[in-house]
Amino acid sequence: MERESIYKHYEPAVTAPDINHSEAHWFAFFTNKLLVKKDDGSYTIPYVRDLYQLNTQTVRTQYLGLLQGKPCYSAELASEEPVPEGMEFVELRALYDFITEDLFLLAGKAYQIVSWDQTHQFCGRCGSATEDLSGERAKICPKCGFISYPRICPAVITAIRRGDQLLLAHARHFKEGMYSLIAGFVEAGETLEEAVRREIHEEVGISVKNIRYWSSQPWPFPNSMMLGFTAEYDSGDIKVDGVEITDAGWYSADDLPGLPSDASIARKLINWWMEQNR
Repeated sequence: MERESIYKHYEPAVTAPDINHSEAHWFAFFTNKLLVKKDDGSYTIPYVRDLYQLNTQTVRTQYLGLLQGKPCYSAELASEEPVPEGMEFVELRALYDFITEDLFLLAGKAYQIVSWDQTHQFCGRCGSATEDLSGERAKICPKCGFISYPRICPAVITAIRRGDQLLLAHARHFKEGMYSLIAGFVEAGETLEEAVRREIHEEVGISVKNIRYWSSQPWPFPNSMMLGFTAEYDSGDIKVDGVEITDAGWYSADDLPGLPSDASIARKLINWWMEQNR
């Protein structure tokens, strides 16, 4: 079932309000690890007036808007030491089952903004120091006027069906025993459907037909927009490329290998396919 939009609860913004709020959600990152409060095996996002209360040193902060009327900020931390009492740093992907989906999605947005802000302190055209563009989530170069926005990379991911079977593949970077759907980044000058066909043919050597859009998901590791599709097998024999994909095969719903996390659109697509084949 499609999740409820975060925008029913979240109001995005770039400029912090003039009034001082007593407390706010703080999505504070050191590298790819998020600072969270741990309490009896569950996790929450720090909800404090500012991070100085936690004895942490920030590099830069960004205002994100309001979640259920409460202000939210992202922050890049200078160090993961010292760890505030009762808190720890956890890799964002591992938190999916431990915080609400709204907080997880907003944490993903925060991570993308922190990563973009960190890597765009200087102009990519002339090398001058950049400035925040007033009223927009953007950086502007005061010397040459070049404007850069947060980077979002579109990628396609496809559930390929052959009768009551689904094609699953093991990528070289996956953990042992885990299989997922064929995915890849969209290249310059091609449509989404062309990207689907190309990636599938490049990685497993088959052709597909009846390509249909299914859904999308922001995937902040670090800046992807996953565009989910379904397709039907058309022709060819599976031949893995041996570079990105090391094994692939057709699987039935009652004989599946290890699958990706429930946090991913890959798993949501697989679960949808399983419901169709019960």
